[in-house]
Amino acid sequence: MPGEARRRRLRALLDIADLPTANLDLIDAAFVHESAAKEHRLRSNERLEFLGDSVLGCIVATWLYARFADDKEGVLARRKAAIVNDHALAQSARRLGFSDLVVLGAGMRNSGGSDNTSILADAFEAFVAVVFLHYGFEKARAFVEHEHIPQTDHTDAAIVDAKSMLQEFAQEHLAFTPVYHEDVDGTPQARRFTSHVTIKGETLGTGTGASKNAAQQSAAAIALATLQARIT
Repeated sequence: MPGEARRRRLRALLDIADLPTANLDLIDAAFVHESAAKEHRLRSNERLEFLGDSVLGCIVATWLYARFADDKEGVLARRKAAIVNDHALAQSARRLGFSDLVVLGAGMRNSGGSDNTSILADAFEAFVAVVFLHYGFEKARAFVEHEHIPQTDHTDAAIVDAKSMLQEFAQEHLAFTPVYHEDVDGTPQARRFTSHVTIKGETLGTGTGASKNAAQQSAAAIALATLQARIT
């Protein structure tokens, strides 16, 4: 979307985010995919994505810490994964019109890249980084808390399947399936399970629970958060 039409889209996004108009080139940088950067000698949004991932993680973790004061680490990690995974971020990006803003190379554009979940999630993280850099942390926090977190599912049902999310992520990015190992202690009436999940021989998450599945879910959520921080 070239020229003034694109600039109107960017200004509309700033209005939604309750941000004053800035140098739109600074905002536009959040939407330049690597495929376009290579074709047109532009700077891609990859560095912004890297920063935005950390800013977003901090905002969400702080919100969860305050909102769910009684949750243990494993449950908080599962709640966070449900909010910051690519599917959730892409849903917010679509709602905010990012599909019309991402700048793609010809091949990626022709193959439907403007609706690609990973590309949209990356653009969302990059936009959070731009807001953080040019408007400050509080504005970034307000944007995430108003335009993303309320749109995600915070029910227990939304966070119960961290194992499936971890398996899908590990197979996609590492071509490897997680392996679980459990220890159990306590009495038969009050057992306590501890689960360790390893990928390629490295233990990435440890969780506890009153059942084997609960312990595995907690371990999986922690491992997923660890992998997402490394890879995305």
